[in-house]
Amino acid sequence: MRSKAGILITLMLGTIMAAIDSSIVNISLPVMQDQFNCRLDEVQWVVTAYMMAFSVFMPLTNWLKDRIGFFALYVMSLSIFTFGSLLCSLSTSLEWLVISRVIQAIGGGALTPTVMAILSFVFPANERGKMLGWWGLGVVLGPALGPTLGGILTQHLGWPSIFYINVPIGLAAIGMSFRYMGFLRSQKKVQLPFDTPGFIMLTIFLVTLQLGISRLQKDSDTLWGFIAYFAVALISIIGFIIWERKRRNGIFDIRLFANVQLVSALLVTSARSAALFGGVFLLPFLLQRHMGYEEMQAGLLLLPASLTLAIMMPLSGRWVDNHNPRAIIVTGLVLLITTMILFGRLDLGSSTAIIITAMLIRGIGLGCLVTPLTVSVVNSVKPSDVTQAASLNSLVLQVSGAVGVAILSVVHQRVHEHFVGKGYLEAIAEHQALQYGFYVAAGLLALAMFPAFFLSPRKAAKVAEVPVA
Repeated sequence: MRSKAGILITLMLGTIMAAIDSSIVNISLPVMQDQFNCRLDEVQWVVTAYMMAFSVFMPLTNWLKDRIGFFALYVMSLSIFTFGSLLCSLSTSLEWLVISRVIQAIGGGALTPTVMAILSFVFPANERGKMLGWWGLGVVLGPALGPTLGGILTQHLGWPSIFYINVPIGLAAIGMSFRYMGFLRSQKKVQLPFDTPGFIMLTIFLVTLQLGISRLQKDSDTLWGFIAYFAVALISIIGFIIWERKRRNGIFDIRLFANVQLVSALLVTSARSAALFGGVFLLPFLLQRHMGYEEMQAGLLLLPASLTLAIMMPLSGRWVDNHNPRAIIVTGLVLLITTMILFGRLDLGSSTAIIITAMLIRGIGLGCLVTPLTVSVVNSVKPSDVTQAASLNSLVLQVSGAVGVAILSVVHQRVHEHFVGKGYLEAIAEHQALQYGFYVAAGLLALAMFPAFFLSPRKAAKVAEVPVA
């Protein structure tokens, strides 16, 4: 007799562990920067390396679940993520921490899509909604509690604790997988071919794109490193497009990019992801380094935005059932632009009430984007193309987030060095650097307004998306 509660709790443990990790790290970045004595554009690799590795291994998930089955993929993902977390907690240098984060991401990238597939496979249609609802609660609570939990752990136990907390949870989830989900080992396997050339070209593009942006700080005079990386990235993506056009079962169906409404939705996703991940990356440095808040206090100040988003998720789902999703998305963009401007205006004398107000506006604005934007992606394609479109949307979201963090860290570093070179005090230079970073994020969101007007205005049933920023 299968235990429904046991299966659900086992899957929720893995999901919550990965979801918390998506938001728990940022709050510890200032402490990591101090310990490793590195620049902000160097410590950003703790975030971007995870996101890029997560993106690179995302296309492997669908192929692996058919090739080795749900059970083996879930247990393997949990094991790699848990081992990567242990390595992160033991890291004594920034380089080892970044390598450990890549290992962690190899496991984390497959957890959420695998869990969703298992839930749909195991539970009948009349129970699926309830089970997905309980699972979705964990998905929302993870990112909501991550910053606060990270602040408490970092302040009292040090930054390694945000990683080694995953080890007992991961081991428990692995043990429960064998106890409650062993029946999945009898699942029929499908020996499908894998698009190896397409995967290699896509990987080269993603890695060289990220490395190219990171070189902007080091090659400020000649830009030769930047140009070289981007030349390789351009050649790789052109080769990928040419190759995928000839493939029937490639990684992505390139023909989808002829769909103006889908491309518009992806452009909005890209801009909002770059701006919001980049903004979230800078926030701990604003609150802790510049405004003097302790780690736990900074984590608590970030909590209102996450809780507001959790409340907004079901509300925006109902709104998009009855209203034009395009109008809701534009409203969300306006609110988020306002938030970034408010963050840019925060300074040493700013009150806690102003910070909380900005966080609440951020939560509402993001709530107006998440579900309506996903509905716009789904509405823009035929039902047979929904899975491909959703995968593209997830990939664009992760890659753009990593690129956004890299861009804003370079902007911060360049502006900071500019003002220090002109003789300004360190506090003034830091404030100017953070301010420019948030204003650039606001500019990215403003750019998203143009493609937003090309989105489908059609209403649709609610579609759930994992909040990521």
